[in-house]
Amino acid sequence: MDPSEKLTIETPEQIALEFPLAGLGSRGMALLVDTMVQVIAALALFILAFLLDKDLATYWEGAAQWMVALGFFLLFCLYWGYFAIFEAFWNGQTPGKRQAKIRVISASGRPVTVFESIARNFMRVVDSQLLYAVGAVAIAVDGKNRRLGDMVAGTVVVHEVTEQGDSYWYARQNTSSTTAPGLAVTTLTPQEFQLIETFLNRRLDLPNLQRLQSAKEIAERIGNRLQVPADQRLLPEDFLEEISRRYRDTARFQ
Repeated sequence: MDPSEKLTIETPEQIALEFPLAGLGSRGMALLVDTMVQVIAALALFILAFLLDKDLATYWEGAAQWMVALGFFLLFCLYWGYFAIFEAFWNGQTPGKRQAKIRVISASGRPVTVFESIARNFMRVVDSQLLYAVGAVAIAVDGKNRRLGDMVAGTVVVHEVTEQGDSYWYARQNTSSTTAPGLAVTTLTPQEFQLIETFLNRRLDLPNLQRLQSAKEIAERIGNRLQVPADQRLLPEDFLEEISRRYRDTARFQ
């Protein structure tokens, strides 16, 4: 991958996380889907308001004016709130971003916060000028493919981690099943899952002592996060393989 097309973050475990940056094509496709969703929602609001207005006008003389005001308010909320609410509470994704397999994250690699989501979308009124030409130019010239809203909020848009084959980073085809059978691996964040898989993918390139230490630190972090007792964690690398496999197997059926 071209270094200019990825975001590299060094973790405390000395594992470099690589996030493929989303470009104009994938972001444009996501915006198109989201715009269609917004248009459909706006049409539904318009039809609902039209139907209600006819009934209310029979009993309330000022219904028409209030319905117009309410309609404009709801359209305002739909335009400003759609992206911010979805990104803040849907793990950095809108329906369009999920379709395009991209998401918003903090520049530090952690999930986007509510404040960051609001801040980046507050600038959308500027980025959307001239049919999003302002945002497109910003993405094209910025080294991290950021529009103005991303620069203000300290966020980036990246591609989802893609499947690379079950046996690609597993030392063994099957790991022991002594790890807690009811383990809720889906509670892991995408960044935690990517940390595990980045280590498993690159461990053969690490010096032996660094590999062992990194495996131990990551396994301890993930084990504590999932509340897995120490006697059920296997060897650190085996434990991480088991977590990775279970996460992948669960994700296939979501």
